[in-house]
Amino acid sequence: MQTQVIVLNGGSSSGKSGIARCLQAVLPDPWLVFGVDTLVDAMPASMRAMDGGIEFAPDGEVVVGPAFRALQEAWIEGIAAMARAGARVVVDEVFLGAAASQKRWQQALGGLRVLWVGVRCEAAVAAGREVARGDRTVGMAVSQAEAVHRGVVYDLEIDTTRAESMECARAIAGRAE
Repeated sequence: MQTQVIVLNGGSSSGKSGIARCLQAVLPDPWLVFGVDTLVDAMPASMRAMDGGIEFAPDGEVVVGPAFRALQEAWIEGIAAMARAGARVVVDEVFLGAAASQKRWQQALGGLRVLWVGVRCEAAVAAGREVARGDRTVGMAVSQAEAVHRGVVYDLEIDTTRAESMECARAIAGRAE
């Protein structure tokens, strides 16, 4: 059975989005990419201003409340439904809850062939990328660099500190077949 879902987990600015785009170029079949940024962007602006939504603190901490979590659960189930319907999906995620986040995804993706990929990057390098991007709260990269991996079990781990996105994508593609 072929891999149906590739889950990329890593901190902010670790290189997940670039790897996901490269995966679409190197994998033989069409793959859809959905990232947590897509989910956040799809939410109404009021979710960032209300209690229970999502908050990006000035120090880079991300706080999620029950309203955000409910929409996130629906999103996860929707991605799982697409994979069950035959779409091949790359998920670009940040496991803010580390192992608990992975468990939510495992439950939703039960019965599907999933490749779990840890995307690591040295905190200082990710912080430099964060500043260069200009669209992130400074501090997120450092606060998430290791925290998102605690207790998470992977099939493959890659380090983007010195590796290019295409090199990483090829390594992942070699395991996804």
